[in-house]
Amino acid sequence: MTTTYNIHITGIVQGVGFRPFVYRTAQELKLTGSVCNDTEGVSIFINATQAQQKAFVSAIQTGKPAIAHIEAIQVEAVNRREFEDFQIVELSCTSNLKLPLTPDYAICSVCRTEISDPSNRRHNYAFTTCTNCGPRYSITTRFPFERKHTSMGSFEMCSDCLEEYQNPEDRRFHSQTNSCASCGIQLEFTTNENLVNRNSTEALKEAIQLLKSGKILAVKNTNGYLLCCDATKAEAIQNLRKRKRRPSKPFAVMFPSISAIEQQYDLSSKERDLLTSAVAPVVLLQNTTDKLSKLSLENIAPGLSQTGVMLPSSALLQLLADACDFPLITTSGNIHGSPIIYNNENAHKLLQEVADGFLEHNLEIRFPQDDSVYKVEGEDTLIFRRSRGLAPNLLASQLHFDKVFLAMGAHLKSTFAFTPNAYTYVSQYFGNLDNYEVLERFRQTLNQYQEVFSTKPETILIDKHPGYQSSIEGKELAARLGVLYFEIQHHKAHFASVLGEHNLIEHDQPILGVIWDGTGLGDDGAIWGGEFFIYEHRKISRYKHFEYFDWLAQDKMSREPRLCLLAALDSTDEKILQQKFSRTELQVYEKLLHSNTLKTSSVGRLFDAVASILDLCDKTTYEGEAAMLLESLATQYSDDEPINFLESEDLEKIPSQKLIKRIYKAKIAGVSVEKLAYSFIYTLSEIIVQTALKVQVKTIACSGGVFQNTTLLSILKSRSKTLKIILKINRNLSVNDENIAFGQLVYHTYIDKN
Repeated sequence: MTTTYNIHITGIVQGVGFRPFVYRTAQELKLTGSVCNDTEGVSIFINATQAQQKAFVSAIQTGKPAIAHIEAIQVEAVNRREFEDFQIVELSCTSNLKLPLTPDYAICSVCRTEISDPSNRRHNYAFTTCTNCGPRYSITTRFPFERKHTSMGSFEMCSDCLEEYQNPEDRRFHSQTNSCASCGIQLEFTTNENLVNRNSTEALKEAIQLLKSGKILAVKNTNGYLLCCDATKAEAIQNLRKRKRRPSKPFAVMFPSISAIEQQYDLSSKERDLLTSAVAPVVLLQNTTDKLSKLSLENIAPGLSQTGVMLPSSALLQLLADACDFPLITTSGNIHGSPIIYNNENAHKLLQEVADGFLEHNLEIRFPQDDSVYKVEGEDTLIFRRSRGLAPNLLASQLHFDKVFLAMGAHLKSTFAFTPNAYTYVSQYFGNLDNYEVLERFRQTLNQYQEVFSTKPETILIDKHPGYQSSIEGKELAARLGVLYFEIQHHKAHFASVLGEHNLIEHDQPILGVIWDGTGLGDDGAIWGGEFFIYEHRKISRYKHFEYFDWLAQDKMSREPRLCLLAALDSTDEKILQQKFSRTELQVYEKLLHSNTLKTSSVGRLFDAVASILDLCDKTTYEGEAAMLLESLATQYSDDEPINFLESEDLEKIPSQKLIKRIYKAKIAGVSVEKLAYSFIYTLSEIIVQTALKVQVKTIACSGGVFQNTTLLSILKSRSKTLKIILKINRNLSVNDENIAFGQLVYHTYIDKN
């Protein structure tokens, strides 16, 4: 006698081919029943013996689609139901959504083969997808994940596609994004003189010809626009820089295949796995001098020793990459500082003077996203930007939040976090909220989340800095909704994000938190950024910090490393400053030095000061430029005798200005700039290690933008391992301000509760 079982599965199980997989598994085991998506995952009913039920569940666990992620399987015997066969059904859902949002997936190897096969009916079809790949999050309007709940709902499948969709033996069985050239998304090519070609085949050819002629192409990918040009032509890249108003920030480069990348770079297995993963991120790779490079590296990433490299994330990009016999620059389709553009009208309005032509389509994008960015350092994989393929789920955290919280995050690397149900959703990266378009995108996405989940926040968390636009927005939203808001100090949120990621809330030993970044308002009104905290018994206390130095000229200081040097030297008399400032400027800043009351402990600004000493950068054109140039220089130091500039200090108070002055004197004495760059980073590592030894902790937790410096992390990891100290940093979130929103949730819910 069989029993009717309800098997409910939670996790990323929608939009990943899970129902077709369940269907085929039930058919193989000769079970009757049904499977459907619901607002909490996938619900299955089967009539089976207990042994059959266990075999069925086991087959699901072991054979699930590769891109699916099962969190839990619940099995319950229910009232008897009769089924004639096994079917995939749609459920009419009225309750609120309680499941992870399925991210976008890069084109799979089978679809890649199909578009290059002249005998295949999807040959050269730029929007080829299947149950294993294609856009998901970016085209979702609501859930459960069904075609009618996505932008694909406006495209009716032709008879051939419908046959695939309904055929259990076909790899596109119940593929919600299924389409072909006959019934699917259409390409068009438009010149910047507005000459339009709406034939998809011809449009693609014209776009390819444009790229081959050294021009700039705006491409509408399924997650937003990209700007592309020949990565081997200096003139094309410089034109793009000039038009995009991005004079020196590095560009990413797209190759058609992993073998093409391996001709240019020495890949570790981790780097190879990342590049070929379903995320298809940009991966920062070390430039190799022993390989013949076609790339115009000095124009792609000026002054840097690494390049951002990626593979095509969609069929459209794959077709472009395959047709060109050169790698392609692929950078966000925007003007520098603005968010990625995602609709045709805005693209033509804003990129008319940038692109020579536009390759576009008629699929609506709901959640535009930049490409995610990774870097591998030894055994560690670091997220530098969390966006396409990753956002908005945070499945690794075991923490739960008992209210509908909205955490507004920070200001520069802005994200928000939302807890409308048992899951925590951390949005994709937005950028600098000083930019009005970025702020509008932030607001728009926040509203969309509330619509998708049919839920409003009950409590709002903001950064302590009253000038952060995220804080202003949070206060205004709290007033409109009539809910409370709470302020969370920036660096405590950073620390809390690491504690939350690594489930260290209940840790039974003290943890040293090292939080270094560029800026954040401290509890004493100073600009913090070189902080040491102790976490114990759910309390965070500030242990010590880098000695304060002057914060000059407000935000101008973060854009001019020479000002950081001036503040750290605390004098206008040094010869190096005479070369970097006019006499009038020095007179003005001398008065500021004597009257300034705003102070900072920022390690990020110390990086800027050292970059200025070494003549790497006095005025930046993008955030983090000075620090990136400094790290690139440090990687060129090959000896094993770095200088510890604070070896003689007890480090009870970390002398910021003494550190900078000693580096300056060493420069005057003729020490090589490569050694000085490396020695500065080495000194920072020793400060952390010596502090940990003094307070006798066994665990160090590091966060903040400074820890994107993988040279620092490498040295610190080596020293920690020798001393048997455990080192924890952000892994599922970036170490920069993208983790602030999650940290605000953790701090408010679990830490320093009265």
